[in-house]
Amino acid sequence: MLNVHTWEFEECLERLKQHFGRTDLVDDLDPASERQLCQLAELETGLPAVFVIDFPLTGRPFYTHPRNNDGSSESFDLLFEGIEITTGGQRLHRRIDLEQALMHRGIDPNSFETHLQVFDMGMPPHGGLAIGLERLTTRILHLGNVRQATLYPRDRYRVSP
Repeated sequence: MLNVHTWEFEECLERLKQHFGRTDLVDDLDPASERQLCQLAELETGLPAVFVIDFPLTGRPFYTHPRNNDGSSESFDLLFEGIEITTGGQRLHRRIDLEQALMHRGIDPNSFETHLQVFDMGMPPHGGLAIGLERLTTRILHLGNVRQATLYPRDRYRVSP
């Protein structure tokens, strides 16, 4: 049975430093590091996949729940065959926490008033994730580029079908 690794973000940075001499990452992974981590996971388990947890809050959306007081977050990425397939985590569910998170980033909470009003009614603790279906399809079908798995691909040169 194949086992997918779960590595904390700081552990990933250490692995990248040790095996690839990488010291340039601070609060997120770049495409090269995602490929490198999947290479390491494949060497250890035979499966080029790894869950990365405990990303720094500074690299995550304002609504991401903190893990503890060390600046890490209750969030994750699933890397598969060198790319991020999904990202997700626990989200803040109290208005006051969301307002503080916005202000901490220098954003005026009034700009999010319609969003924040929902939390006045009471929001249960919750989480979410977003699966990159086109990315997953690209990996499963071993396509050369994600645009080949996208009905209407867009990039900086193409913004309309």
